[in-house]
Amino acid sequence: MYDDAPGSPTDDPVHPDLRLAARLLPRTIVTGATIRPLKALSRRLAGRRPAGVDVHDLGDGVAVRVHRPADDDVTTASSGGAMLWMHGGGYVIGSAAGDDQRCSEFARRLGIVVAAVEYRLAPGHPYPVPLQDCHLALEWLARQSDVDADRIILGGASAGGGLAAALALRCRDVGDFAPRFQLLVYPMIDDRTTEDPAGDPARLRVWSPRSNRVAWAAYLGGADPVLVAPARRDDLHGLPPTWIGVGTRDLFHDEDLAYARRLSDAGVPVTFDTVPGAFHGFDIVAPKLRVSREFLGRQCEILAGVIGTW
Repeated sequence: MYDDAPGSPTDDPVHPDLRLAARLLPRTIVTGATIRPLKALSRRLAGRRPAGVDVHDLGDGVAVRVHRPADDDVTTASSGGAMLWMHGGGYVIGSAAGDDQRCSEFARRLGIVVAAVEYRLAPGHPYPVPLQDCHLALEWLARQSDVDADRIILGGASAGGGLAAALALRCRDVGDFAPRFQLLVYPMIDDRTTEDPAGDPARLRVWSPRSNRVAWAAYLGGADPVLVAPARRDDLHGLPPTWIGVGTRDLFHDEDLAYARRLSDAGVPVTFDTVPGAFHGFDIVAPKLRVSREFLGRQCEILAGVIGTW
């Protein structure tokens, strides 16, 4: 099922929990001038290794950060289940380490192995390199002794959600893996939003049309967007059941809703979850607010339902 009310990123007032953050946050973060310093920050984060996180180097600058639940934390029988998680950052910035808290929470609540991919970033490594890196990490995860290759979930936020969607399509086309589910958190899946962004950009936060243009140009690197952007794909049949969550004040709201509709039309079970008045990345910049905790809780709830069928 999905919400059939298209709405707009500017229709709803800012969520009450997010009003202060909306006043303080910039309208855009990624520009041509900020990519380099933001990447430097990402590299510093990638060097952290909190207790309970194992880092495995896959070579060529690719790594996975593995989160496993402690024995006394497991509340759901995972039966070899696992999630491959891809971080956000518009394909140009970000680090798997930035999602340590989220991934550890998934592992703790769901009793599964969560492997977050440290993939190479554009513009130095445009398409198809980041997607190939994620596929390599999936192959690695499927080989682990405590993972059932037939019980793997793909998940990601923003550009990571775009990579998760693209990887699901790649797996279907190649036929090497059949992910059981895809969890797409405000996924960045359609380059055409750069041409006709919905709503008033002045009312957006964190991720703007300007950021979107810079990031998509860097990731495409001259490649045909029809081959790159998941929303450009004509055939969506045979993809795994999907959850898509996005705020109504997110630049990606309309492209995500359109993708949910097309998945449903192709016979793919879809849940489309909107957060009224939430801007892009709200749960990252304010993870302790109630609206963010509830958003994560709904993700855990739907994943627990998937795991319960194994």
